[in-house]
Amino acid sequence: MKPIKIVSGGQTGADRAALDWALRHNVECGGWCPKGRKAEDGPIDPKYPLKETPAAAYIHRTEWNVRDSDATVLVSVESTLTGGSKKTMEFARKHKKPRLQLCAGENAAADKLEAFTEEHRVKILNVAGPRASNEPGVGEFVMSTLDKAFTDIGG
Repeated sequence: MKPIKIVSGGQTGADRAALDWALRHNVECGGWCPKGRKAEDGPIDPKYPLKETPAAAYIHRTEWNVRDSDATVLVSVESTLTGGSKKTMEFARKHKKPRLQLCAGENAAADKLEAFTEEHRVKILNVAGPRASNEPGVGEFVMSTLDKAFTDIGG
């Protein structure tokens, strides 16, 4: 069973890569972003089908994306989580949602993601992780992991 929708907050790095992957593969996508479509590189492009939270703070979209999805995968280059990535996993615990952390260089990351989504019968997958300025290369890791895990979905 493959996820039918990818959600993220639209920030540069992991979030944006997940949305780009979904759009490229004709997989439904969306999620919450801060009021004003705020991201570190300016307003998030309207091509990303995101809904704005009532506040400009990142924390609201982080929690709402966890809350409104079946499970969360946190994709990072570094194994130690900080900032919003750490809060994402705390929100997943708070909302009793399945969560998985994948780090670059990890063996069989895509296989772990595929097994995780099947085990938890995930239909809406929240893909989160650090912004591009904090962990260069995280976007490429997200793209390659999603490609390998879900090569048979989409167009």
